Amino acid sequence: MKHKFLLSILLLFVTVAGNSQTLDNQLGTYSARWSTQKANSWYKEHKWITGANYIPANAINQLEMWQASTFSPAVIDKELGWAESIGFNTMRVFLHSLAWKQDPEGFKKRMDTYLGIADKHHIQTMFVFFDDCWNKVPVAGIQPVPVVGKHNSGWMQDPGDPMYKETANFPELEKYVKDVMTRFAHDKRILLWDLYNEPGNSGKLDTSIPLLTNVFAWAKAVNPDQPISVGIWRWDFEKLNQIQILNSDVITYHDYEEPALHLRVIQMLKIHNRPLICTEYMARTRNSRFANILPMLQKENVGAINWGFVQGKTNTIYAWDTPLPDGSQPIEWFHDIFRPDGTPYRQDEVDLIKKLNAEMAKK
Repeated sequence: MKHKFLLSILLLFVTVAGNSQTLDNQLGTYSARWSTQKANSWYKEHKWITGANYIPANAINQLEMWQASTFSPAVIDKELGWAESIGFNTMRVFLHSLAWKQDPEGFKKRMDTYLGIADKHHIQTMFVFFDDCWNKVPVAGIQPVPVVGKHNSGWMQDPGDPMYKETANFPELEKYVKDVMTRFAHDKRILLWDLYNEPGNSGKLDTSIPLLTNVFAWAKAVNPDQPISVGIWRWDFEKLNQIQILNSDVITYHDYEEPALHLRVIQMLKIHNRPLICTEYMARTRNSRFANILPMLQKENVGAINWGFVQGKTNTIYAWDTPLPDGSQPIEWFHDIFRPDGTPYRQDEVDLIKKLNAEMAKK
């Protein structure tokens, strides 16, 4: 978040507070949102939520993680064991509609397998449905090889561009969301449904609103036991942010900035009197680090899900806009905690994570 967006944040919260009734009339989903009492009671039932956005090291994107030919339970088991060893209790995991379309029943069985592995390691899961980030046209089957030294070179949008705005696709997307959520609507291994990652990204702006409003409606029609949310991430996206905040049972958000700016966001978000979970943070070269952000999130009782876990085919040790075409190690890793052999990138970081998680486990 940039300094110039701070006024946008404040205006957003004032506008949301003043226009809730108007939005209630526009969006059928808002009236079904959890009460603040239910949301806060749910949050109190859980330990401090900490973990990472997770994809196995041998997968370049969501399709490679979930397609039958490349689904890797043994790798997932090994890596989630590392997560358990540092006290993580939650992983945010992206799904993909094309993997479901190939084989709906097989896809759900693989989800169940994943959940069984995570549960064995005392980890709950936050599943993500749609995504406006990175490559526009996902294709099922064999996935591309990583571009050397480039951050997330193979990550795929879901459902893609222009598919996300073509309403003829919505009936199948509705079937996907409802099929998956109905199967797992009462599954305690799932912490939360994150319906749409960074709507409006990749230059889509407000054209993502139709899919966003529909996925909220589809999810509420299932009425799962778990809360639903869509994280705010661009503070000047007024229309999108209003829809996201007023339809989310708990408030989730992304922030990769330094502590002072991140804390202001937390303080302003607290006016909604709902649980807060930061579902993306930690970009070392932007001064968003475990050392300065994680203790703050603990103190503020905000859930903490960083981006990146194991160095792998996503290449997220490299910064978004700073590729290294020769594949050399960056001076400082951008994301990720562990090397492929399970050794930490920085021992002091994993020591801090373990310490803070142990403190909260005792409470």
